[in-house]
Amino acid sequence: MDFSNNPQTKPFQDPHSFSTPEEAVLQHVDWHLTVDFRRKKITGTGVYHIQHRQADQIIFDIHHLQITHVWLEEEEKETEYTFTEEKPFLGQGLKIPLKPETRKIQIGFETTPGSAALQWLEPSQTAGKTQPFLFTQSQAILARTWLPCQDSPRVRFTYTARVQVPSHLLPLMSAHNHQERNKDGIYFFQMAQPIPSYLLSLAVGDLVFAPLGERCGVYAEPATLEAATYEFAETEQMLAAAEQLYGPYQWGRYDLLILPPSFPFGGMENPKLTFATPTIIAGDRSLTSLVAHELAHSWSGNLVTNATWNDFWLNEGFTVYFERRIMEALHGRDYAQMLHTLGYQELLHTLDELSNTPQDTCLKLHLENRNPDEGLTEIAYEKGNLFLRHLESLVGREKFDAFVHRYFSTFQFQSMDTARFELFLEKELLNENEALTQRLNATAWIHAPGIPAGVAPVKTALFEKVATELEKWVTGTPPQELPTTHWSTHEWLYFLTNLPKNLTLPQMQELDEAFGFTSSKNAEIQAEWLKHAVTQQYKEAFPALETFLVRVGRRKFLLPLYKTLLQTAEGTALAKEIYKKARPNYHSVSTSSLDALLL
Repeated sequence: MDFSNNPQTKPFQDPHSFSTPEEAVLQHVDWHLTVDFRRKKITGTGVYHIQHRQADQIIFDIHHLQITHVWLEEEEKETEYTFTEEKPFLGQGLKIPLKPETRKIQIGFETTPGSAALQWLEPSQTAGKTQPFLFTQSQAILARTWLPCQDSPRVRFTYTARVQVPSHLLPLMSAHNHQERNKDGIYFFQMAQPIPSYLLSLAVGDLVFAPLGERCGVYAEPATLEAATYEFAETEQMLAAAEQLYGPYQWGRYDLLILPPSFPFGGMENPKLTFATPTIIAGDRSLTSLVAHELAHSWSGNLVTNATWNDFWLNEGFTVYFERRIMEALHGRDYAQMLHTLGYQELLHTLDELSNTPQDTCLKLHLENRNPDEGLTEIAYEKGNLFLRHLESLVGREKFDAFVHRYFSTFQFQSMDTARFELFLEKELLNENEALTQRLNATAWIHAPGIPAGVAPVKTALFEKVATELEKWVTGTPPQELPTTHWSTHEWLYFLTNLPKNLTLPQMQELDEAFGFTSSKNAEIQAEWLKHAVTQQYKEAFPALETFLVRVGRRKFLLPLYKTLLQTAEGTALAKEIYKKARPNYHSVSTSSLDALLL
């Protein structure tokens, strides 16, 4: 590797990492990991292959992680190591002195109950109810809680892992995976493409595999596999559509893992193996745009990665745009327009929520001394997407697609910050065209709060028809007479999100009897309806509300529902009562947000 030209070693400080990769940088790791469900602990050693410029030390990130030994090279003799002062949410830097010839370091470690990336589930918390389950969630800076690493998205490395688990369970990683169990419970994994630490993942459970095509498949618990296989049958078509747009898929296989419902996100784009929530299994393939989103991350995020969490919009804005282009290729422009419209509504809601902290509505964030999770909002996703759609509208789709294709191919397996993106945009697309530069107004989009003036709301013909039917109901048409038979999930969500604010209890009951919202098996529809039930004190839905909050750990649903409950004294009491029951089912990513509200 040419050290001087490697983007991950260029000198700038990631505010969320103690590491100094411009002095000493990780290149490859060989891990040996043992997963102990009885003690709820991962023990391991890692041989870390490094490169440095005669540096006197290398610094790794750790947090609530016990270090058992550090050896230099093959000496098998412990060397001295020290820790930086511990900082809230960042943890500590593990400082290891180097010799001029040092190229390998072995680190022994054990996880602790404070290792926030890990969620250990009892059998009762799984679909099958018979075997325990473990999964990790490393984004944004939780990889350091289960493995020593340089936990900055600008540092990319390859890895292998030898993982030992109970012989009746199957482990999976963000790597080349096994499709069947073996007898001894020992598995070897390899990730040949360099990835940042937040894409490290491990899951262990009673898992089985089914193919979805030549390059795609799905892992799930046996009780979930049939439904998952049906739901995600279009995955191979999505992959082909993505390649048609922006170039070859660089990761070999693309598989999905359906996790237990406590998983805190809709999906996580771990390379080769997307982690997905079971709440997208609706029975009608209506929520699979999430799969398109995680697949799109194989280019935007996994291939070209935000250099720091201040540049998070470069991951998510491109991914939302790309996701909807994939869905347009599969299901048409009207379908994609519905997704854009719902996203725009979410963006307006987020702008309202962040009205007291307008700086958080800029695309380029400033998260120094803050937990980077605070930047994981719809601003990065939907404002980023809106900016790219604005750019497409100005230059035309053909020229814009060529630009994006060139962006991914030019910077593949590199990190990208906002300043470098702006330079690339100027050189490759604006090209000193002053009129175009002024019409785009990239500086306002990227560095100023809110949405620049003159941006028209997204309009969708299908949603205009929904609005017409909603108005008919409001003015007296019985809900059973509305032509809703062929509505998609997105049309139902538009209907629900645009219901009048002053619904009466008889109106709530009328809608529920007609459409069965309270008992809906579609998590998106049920969650949206339950917010109305809380606001309107529709107590017939409260048992379903409690069941939903105890079972589902997806933060997208939890935060709005709990916040809605907290609007009244009676709701606050109910929220705290439910949270006591539900909290053991939630991952730390969710409880870190909810504890501040409810404890």
